[in-house]
Amino acid sequence: MKKWKRILSVAAAAMMMMGLASCGKKAPEPPLNPSGFSIRRGVNLSHWLSQDFGWAPKYTSVREPDIRFIRDVGYDHVRIPIDEMEMWDEKGKPVAEAFRNLSDCLGWCDAAGLSAIVDLHILRSHHFNASNEGGSNTLWTDSTAQNHFVSLWMQLSDSLRSWPVNRVAYEFLNEAVAPEHEDWNKLLNKAVDAIRSREPDRVLVIGPNMWQIAPNLRHLRLPERDRNIILSFHTYSPLAFTHYKADWTSFRSYAGNVRYPGVIISESDWEKYIAPADENVKNPLSDARESWDRNRLVDVFRDGLAFAREKGLQLYCGEFGCMPTVDREQRLKFYEDQVAAFEENGVAWANWEYKGDFGIYTWDSASRKSLEPDSALIAILLGGR
Repeated sequence: MKKWKRILSVAAAAMMMMGLASCGKKAPEPPLNPSGFSIRRGVNLSHWLSQDFGWAPKYTSVREPDIRFIRDVGYDHVRIPIDEMEMWDEKGKPVAEAFRNLSDCLGWCDAAGLSAIVDLHILRSHHFNASNEGGSNTLWTDSTAQNHFVSLWMQLSDSLRSWPVNRVAYEFLNEAVAPEHEDWNKLLNKAVDAIRSREPDRVLVIGPNMWQIAPNLRHLRLPERDRNIILSFHTYSPLAFTHYKADWTSFRSYAGNVRYPGVIISESDWEKYIAPADENVKNPLSDARESWDRNRLVDVFRDGLAFAREKGLQLYCGEFGCMPTVDREQRLKFYEDQVAAFEENGVAWANWEYKGDFGIYTWDSASRKSLEPDSALIAILLGGR
């Protein structure tokens, strides 16, 4: 605890300095939902009840002191990804310890004054990164899988419905990747109808098809006159910078340099390393030859912002972040610009992630361990605006 208090004092000092240096521009107030579920700045509790890669012993990476630390550095909510395979066994039986940990976490959050979003992250029938991991999604073609998806949410509702609607929200599916937007609309509205039949006032966090990118929000077919909705998008743009050397991407073997702000991949590096590659490598890097700065980061979600304002709903970025594989100062500058882009436009956010390679802790890539809180990154995320 002494080490954490020292980290907190350093972060608080940095936040104060950033506040003195800020221009004083006030972010627009987001519209409020009738249930009073309020979020502004959050963090993802990843690799705990979702995508458990064994980086920490089972269930140990998030405990009550972590939630208090999250509150103390300035977050107001957490997003809790959960996976079907972590929460239910192969026979469909709930894993008691996993559900107990989820319930405990919501209790810790309530005691700390934090809101929480429960996000069904990965299904056995759907993985957002299936195309890069050699898998396939059956959710969009298998009616049994679709009914099972709705059934999972009924079970989650049974488990979670006693939590106050101003404290806990539901996010149906992380980064849907359906062949057609209407495929997602049909399944989404089926799940909405099922939840609304029993929880009419629960706030629902809804993102669009195709990896939850902001321009696709306009393709959503939302339930009419439902004000307890928060519109969600994710951004990791520019991908060449934020996912530099990420071993789950198609461009993981790229051996050139990246930079931010400015042109992410120089023309000489592009010609040397990218031009000879196949389209699978080139496509996700298509914007890396453009110049990136804070204004360009706003462009990524500008269409989504217009849609949210048109609908009178709050806009929320549920995931963004940058790996520590890039230059340290450039990484911090990216975070500074990204958070400013959100807050100057009234967009609530949750960075990916608490612990892990994108985390607010320093990361040891050799041992794959989170070490100490990164006070400079914490100050940039949570101070000054």
